[in-house]
Amino acid sequence: MATQAEPENGGNSDLRSTAQADGSTVIAPDILVDDEPERGPLRRCLVTRKEVAREEALRFVVGPERRLVFDAAATLPGRGLWLSASADVLHQAIRRGVFARAAKGQVVLPPDLLAEVRAALIRRVADLLGLARRGGVAISGFEKAREWLQAGKAGLVVQAADGSPEERARFVGGRDIPVAVVLSATALGKIFGREHTVHVVIAPGRLARMIEIEARRLQGVAVEVTSGQ
Repeated sequence: MATQAEPENGGNSDLRSTAQADGSTVIAPDILVDDEPERGPLRRCLVTRKEVAREEALRFVVGPERRLVFDAAATLPGRGLWLSASADVLHQAIRRGVFARAAKGQVVLPPDLLAEVRAALIRRVADLLGLARRGGVAISGFEKAREWLQAGKAGLVVQAADGSPEERARFVGGRDIPVAVVLSATALGKIFGREHTVHVVIAPGRLARMIEIEARRLQGVAVEVTSGQ
């Protein structure tokens, strides 16, 4: 049975919050907001109200039974609810009930929406890295990857988040090249058929750009900022 919970809406009186037995939360608004068409390369964040590049934002849709779904690939049908790729922004969206207001109706939130978003983006990065490896546009290992880097064949460097900062910096060598540091050495190793991998180089091109964007989105939701910092 659902139990009525105290609204966590930052003092707003136009929201109703109800906790569910499965840990999810139902947010229902008493006011409506205007529609904004999903056209062009930019999307407006529901929290900050700033426009961000479509591919760098987080898209959510209201699925069956009014449950909020994170649309990592931005391909699901339905009206998109867009946020900046930030853990702090996502927390604010939940606390202030912006999903329900934008959806113009009751929305059921997962028990840990942020964890779901992080997990989905980790899968996106891993899948794209696997695609790059199978396509022959990615190479791992310090020596082989450094050869590509020195030969100017690198469009993106991917390094293990738990690798030595000094070793990571020595590998890049001060070069002006995008670097993504979001997965563990074990996770990278699994993608490249090794026990662990710290350094990966991706050749220039569409996949390098896609991995860079997904890594940036993941990094955004992985870092939480508290008030006063």
